[in-house]
Amino acid sequence: MTTATSLYGQSLYDLAAEEGLSEEILKQMEAVNAIFKENPDYVTLLLEPSIPRRERLGLVEEAFKDQVHPYLLNFLMILLENSLLRSFGSCCRTYRSSYYKDNGIEEAVVTSAVALTDDQAKTLKAKLEKISGKSIILKQKVDSGVLGGLKVEIGGKLLDGTVMGRLADLRKKVNETVL
Repeated sequence: MTTATSLYGQSLYDLAAEEGLSEEILKQMEAVNAIFKENPDYVTLLLEPSIPRRERLGLVEEAFKDQVHPYLLNFLMILLENSLLRSFGSCCRTYRSSYYKDNGIEEAVVTSAVALTDDQAKTLKAKLEKISGKSIILKQKVDSGVLGGLKVEIGGKLLDGTVMGRLADLRKKVNETVL
């Protein structure tokens, strides 16, 4: 993430928060980001220098005019004008990070050998909310290499309760033992 994209994303967030639109614009940004990810050729077309700038701006306006808030539409046009449209995902991450921070939300990624049931996910989410004091958005990953247990990444910390993690801790303690 570049300083420019961080600045752009933070600036849009500051404006949206000041106007009470931060949640609405976050949802719209994530929808636009999904569209860009699903259609990378569209982004390439919008950045094609052989197409006049005014025409490219018109394509963005036509595609998103009645779909997103005018602030977000203008934001997309500014990125396009400055050849930063490919960095829209980074701007989204900065915006989301600021939104989460201001609203006491933390994202947690849990990795397990098999997918958690709804009850297990709900219980884990409740425990993580109690520990962190924040609302948790739980994202799940399945990795058969985990063998058993859970690995949770939250707030820049790794809570490793996997079989492999426990074996590694045990191996470390055995190696540190002085005989």
